[in-house]
Amino acid sequence: MAVGLCCALGACISLSACTQLQVLAANGIASLGHYSRQADLVYGPLPANTLDLYLPTAGKNHPVVVFFFGGGWDSGDKASYKFVGAALADAGIIAVVPNYQLYPRAKFPAFMQDAAQAVAWARAHAPDWGGDPERLYVVGHSAGAHIAVLLALDEEYLRQAGGSSRWLSGAVGLSGPYNFLPFTEDYLNDLFGPAANFPRTQPINYVRADAPPLLLMHGLRDQRVRPANTRSLAAAMQAAGGRVTTHYFEQAGHSDLVAAFSIAKRGRLPVLQEICDFIAGVPVARMDRAPRDDWHSETHW
Repeated sequence: MAVGLCCALGACISLSACTQLQVLAANGIASLGHYSRQADLVYGPLPANTLDLYLPTAGKNHPVVVFFFGGGWDSGDKASYKFVGAALADAGIIAVVPNYQLYPRAKFPAFMQDAAQAVAWARAHAPDWGGDPERLYVVGHSAGAHIAVLLALDEEYLRQAGGSSRWLSGAVGLSGPYNFLPFTEDYLNDLFGPAANFPRTQPINYVRADAPPLLLMHGLRDQRVRPANTRSLAAAMQAAGGRVTTHYFEQAGHSDLVAAFSIAKRGRLPVLQEICDFIAGVPVARMDRAPRDDWHSETHW
């Protein structure tokens, strides 16, 4: 059984505190990177349908990552994730960071439809910015990981946006909820309701052999979204014959995996490097020891 939720700001960068000051500090340092930024580009008809674009300063045919932030599906803003976009762009990846509709103004599946539109925009415009539309990935943290992985597994949303999951070269989930019924917080019943919809909200119900490859990372000290979400989805993908790589970080909590994009925290966990390796086709490094069944790294193809 799963799930707690991401911290209310959706952009915490430490376990001990979750403050706007820390986010501002991470974003301020990110300004020193080698990239350019285009803010508030429109990808759809609604006020929430804007995105920020982070571009490497040199080269062409870059891979493209659409990053979905967390925040319990009811909070968060792309402006808080400059440090993520900057880290990816500095690594030679075009980063697209969209806003999407949030609860209570919108309920499931509205944010999924927004996510699909953002991916469609990224694919259509990738050549305009030096990107390769054939190397398109989705990445998310917490609720954003749920969005990214469900987008990759349930073909309905990208089909509605004029495409298919074949658009995606892979999906990365960080600290994500993928198998979290029954809901443990009352508002989730309304957000994902009516009850007949609940199975549609669970990525684990859409595992398939021909899904895009998944990279799932989780901290084993995560008290908000339990690592069992990643374990169960990985096991289901393996049983279905799908391609999935997992990495569990022994000492990491929920927000540590997104914090690892920041310059100040990057040395602690190799999250950014493993995403880069995943995109490059390099196997994720294995941990040295597995003190118990759920404290290890494993790859299933």
